[in-house]
Amino acid sequence: MSPFSVDVSGEVVSIPSRIYNEELPIDATHGLAARQRVILHCLYSRHGDGMVRQRHLEQIVRSGEPWVAPFVVQLVGEYVVEILEAIRKGISDVATPGSAQGLLYGDFVARNASFFARTERRVVSYWSRYYRHRYPAFGTYPGCLTLELLRAAAADRTGRRWPRHTPPGLADSHHSR
Repeated sequence: MSPFSVDVSGEVVSIPSRIYNEELPIDATHGLAARQRVILHCLYSRHGDGMVRQRHLEQIVRSGEPWVAPFVVQLVGEYVVEILEAIRKGISDVATPGSAQGLLYGDFVARNASFFARTERRVVSYWSRYYRHRYPAFGTYPGCLTLELLRAAAADRTGRRWPRHTPPGLADSHHSR
């Protein structure tokens, strides 16, 4: 798979779709500076093994670094439901107007509308293929709930309602009755 490019605070960043090298032993990372460890965790969040991705995601999901956001948002569009739950918990403050997480992720989504729309479509696809039996209503699926948080952050950041490329979430289905 080819790398994907996103805009992070006005700079184009290319991110690997997947990496397959073996994980470094934990003791090999002790000599790294904090920023180097975050970079390492970001890269391993792109690993071919979902358990490796999750372990490293859990180390970065609460980071305030703008360049971490694409690594987290990319994982929203993947199929491992435990990763989706970890993201939702890790960015729980993202929908709070004016929060640091809200500003960071709202800016990222606003700058990368087509990337986010593609992520939304992937969430729907994985829900339909693998999780529809477990979450019959799309609005209850962790991927949908996470997208709602990110949409709220983008709307707060831009001052306008953020477009939806998914079936309605629970809040939307209540309004349509």
